[in-house]
Amino acid sequence: MEARLIPTRVPKDPEGVVLVLHGGGSRRRWMMVSPAQLSVLRMVPIARRAARAGHGRLAVYRLLNSVRGWDTHHTPLRDANWALDEIAERHGRRLPTCLVGHSLGGRAAILSAGAPEVRGVAALAPWVLPGDFPAEPAGRRILIVHGSRDRIADPSRAATVAKALGRRTEVTYVLVEGGRHAMLRRRDLFDGLAADFAALVLLGETGDGPIAQVANGERFITL
Repeated sequence: MEARLIPTRVPKDPEGVVLVLHGGGSRRRWMMVSPAQLSVLRMVPIARRAARAGHGRLAVYRLLNSVRGWDTHHTPLRDANWALDEIAERHGRRLPTCLVGHSLGGRAAILSAGAPEVRGVAALAPWVLPGDFPAEPAGRRILIVHGSRDRIADPSRAATVAKALGRRTEVTYVLVEGGRHAMLRRRDLFDGLAADFAALVLLGETGDGPIAQVANGERFITL
């Protein structure tokens, strides 16, 4: 199966792009991604909210990965790089982009931050390793949002990565009290932070909600 881009909203002349990356661990080698799997469906409302936050000024796409999981033969990072190239081809140029990813999609988003068009990354409950660094993170804004009760992706490991990245670029880490990996509890907070962060990075717009703390420069936040 090949990776696919699924448009949520594509205005005629967008000022920027939000690319939404799903998670999902592999169950067996080369297992295909289904559009109906929960890790994919969970990103649909996030993409729609990002489109609303963009007020018709941002193109929003969801990436459907070619295979599940992350191994030595294939990673979601390769699909993310393909998607960035495909979006540039569709629009005739590389537009300022914010990556929004969950779990392994969050890891792929962080590692893709060095792409020239990327301005920001919102990593939601990212499954990361201590050495996960993009090639050129300087100048990018990175938001990591993690639930305190996540038992699949370790929030303390994500905090360690956030601190390390923070020595090289602007990083905010938000710990969501009671949040779990699926982001269903306190869903509005997870979704809202991701969508509003994309609007902040690409359009300079912010409301008066929790994202205002990020805009005001707070770096480690508990909500």
